[in-house]
Amino acid sequence: MIKFFSALKGDRLIWIIIFLLSLISLLVVYSSTGTLAYKVRGGNTSYYFVKQLVLLFASFLIIFVVHRIPYRAYSSMANLALVLAVILLLLAKFVGISLNETSRWISIPGVGFNFQPSELAKLALIMHISRTLSKYQLENACSKEAFFKIIAPVGVVCFLIFLDDFSTSLLLGVVSFIMMFIGRVPAKLLLITGGSVLAFVIIVIALAPYMPSVGRIQTVRSRIDTFFKEPVTKNESMNYQVVQSKIAIAKGGVMGKGPGNSEQRNFLPHPYSDFIFAIIIEEMGLWGSFGILLLYMFLIYQAGSIVKKCSRTFPAFLVVGLSLSIVSQALINMMVSVNLIPVTGQPLPLVSMGGTSLIFTSVAFGMILSVSHWVKDPEEQEKMVRERESRERDEEEDSETTEQLTA
Repeated sequence: MIKFFSALKGDRLIWIIIFLLSLISLLVVYSSTGTLAYKVRGGNTSYYFVKQLVLLFASFLIIFVVHRIPYRAYSSMANLALVLAVILLLLAKFVGISLNETSRWISIPGVGFNFQPSELAKLALIMHISRTLSKYQLENACSKEAFFKIIAPVGVVCFLIFLDDFSTSLLLGVVSFIMMFIGRVPAKLLLITGGSVLAFVIIVIALAPYMPSVGRIQTVRSRIDTFFKEPVTKNESMNYQVVQSKIAIAKGGVMGKGPGNSEQRNFLPHPYSDFIFAIIIEEMGLWGSFGILLLYMFLIYQAGSIVKKCSRTFPAFLVVGLSLSIVSQALINMMVSVNLIPVTGQPLPLVSMGGTSLIFTSVAFGMILSVSHWVKDPEEQEKMVRERESRERDEEEDSETTEQLTA
């Protein structure tokens, strides 16, 4: 057991967060998939529990392997990963599998596994932005050239995702702009570009009724209209999941109904993925949901601590981008469940049931842990330098003494 824990390198608190989120995932997925199991698996309620357990074990192996790779390797493979992601996004668009009225899935032949290229695109784009920002850092700012080398890939990737997955495209675009802002890209360029993109999105959504065959623009427009529409009636199918989520939250109260005692899992669509946070509140109460929120807040806090230890810019930008992506996605999922924003379809990272999101979230965690493992604290680095210099002096003195004795 001691050897097992000694093999886990990097930030200990992040490892604890991973284990706690995985444990919560097992409990809530098992509780929320009972009805689905009866409908699809003939009453085998343990099927999805075992499936999630296997996926979490595979995710842990991915984290373990990725976190033992020096972070420098991710800088080298950033451009290749980005090219591969764009190719897969195009393949998904033209020959992908259509699920939920979209074509954003690719099936791996002979394996029977479907995955979303947009998840790979998120990682690839964050790696590319981190590499470019670190390459073009000046003494007091970042070169304008970095902006133009970043904005083109961001535009291509976000546009390819935008037509079929508006929320993921928006999330990735916002994270990209925050990274450029932190990377000291001229604010004027960011404001002009951001304003232009916002105007484009507003125009597209406004013209959605006249573009019925363009991606999921109609669905996005409908969800926004439904969010601002009051009162909510039982006949409004688009609001049904929001209503059931509110009922789950109300039933949970402060202390919750206890693990496995959810009632709304039988009525709430996708209680194991998009609306899993509502089930968490119903079973664990407000205190339990607050604990989940704290875990993600601790993650962003620890990411800041890791960044402070970085003596190089690439690992610092990489940790910022990956942690922002994970935490932002978590906050979006939570806000949807409590009806603070329109329905988006974003899963809760490392908690919701699923394959693609779980796998690539694990890769992101592995990269963060890799940086925390391979980057040393500045004071520790100075100590190591002093120790090395001291050893070199001792070796030189020993060599001189040996020469004198020989003479």
